[in-house]
Amino acid sequence: MAPDGTAEGHSRNPKAWSKLLARYHRPRVLRSIFEIAVTAIPFAALWALAAWTVMHGHWWGLVLTVPAAGFLLRLFVLQHDCGHGALFPNRRANDWTGRVLGVLTFTPYDYWRRTHAIHHASAGNLDRRGIGDLDTLTVEEYRMRSWWGRLRYRLYRHPAVMFGLGPAWVFLCQYRVPLGLMRSGALPWVSTLATNLGIAIPVILLSWLMGPVPFLLVQLPITLMAATAGVWLFYVQHQFEETHWAGSDTWEFGHAALHGSSNYVLPDVLRWITGNIGIHHVHHLSSRIPFYRLPQVLTDNPELADIGRITLLESFRSVKLTLWDERTCRLVTFREAEAGPV
Repeated sequence: MAPDGTAEGHSRNPKAWSKLLARYHRPRVLRSIFEIAVTAIPFAALWALAAWTVMHGHWWGLVLTVPAAGFLLRLFVLQHDCGHGALFPNRRANDWTGRVLGVLTFTPYDYWRRTHAIHHASAGNLDRRGIGDLDTLTVEEYRMRSWWGRLRYRLYRHPAVMFGLGPAWVFLCQYRVPLGLMRSGALPWVSTLATNLGIAIPVILLSWLMGPVPFLLVQLPITLMAATAGVWLFYVQHQFEETHWAGSDTWEFGHAALHGSSNYVLPDVLRWITGNIGIHHVHHLSSRIPFYRLPQVLTDNPELADIGRITLLESFRSVKLTLWDERTCRLVTFREAEAGPV
């Protein structure tokens, strides 16, 4: 039986789940401060040690950029929780913590929060694609495109672009100017310009102290590795074979949240580094749950662990899934789409 006495598991509808999960919302202030400390301090220490070794000609120090990138990724998850009002009970504490972390992650907090809110409000809705998500065409839309249109989409979905050029473009270029939010008021622009200034000051200072080349040798790999890992996580959380997409006439938030987001099962170390963001179906259904309480949700409600479950090995296979087949209600490969009925 489920904790509320109902017949267990999948029979409970998303609205019932949302009500049940509300009990996990309240963050613990000391725990949140602790999580920031155990992430930011090691990140700063690894960055400084890598910089010191490179400045003294010890190139092996660049190995330290790998764990530093992991801690930077975790800082992004903390910023993500701030955007949902989940890290602290007070909105101002969330917002200013998120803005400070945004300087480290190269992500303008208010700009990102706006687009991410759109993503949460419309994930899996075929009629509301385009902001805060990855471009995904249906099989029919792909077939109706010209030769050039198909090629552009294939290039966009190629792993070298999706997980190579794409993250570099987003975090180094796109986040510097919020062109997609021209009509959203001044806040995204103020946030972006303030973040750019917050980034520029330490960049100029550290480049002057270290020299521009040593600085870039340390900072660029950390930023790009963390960005790539972040895009990968975002991809796996929604791009899996049995995900959920629907038109506005049948789309329903709770069902899309629970069945259109994955439960990405990772080894303990990676789960800690990624701040439990792999428990994404629970997060989408109830985004106010602090990241450190998500595992408790699965412990208390084990039936949730079987919904959208993807292992690390299975996630690598999802890279080939590129198109939504409305007939079979699953993501398919280009080859499957081209071999199917017209």
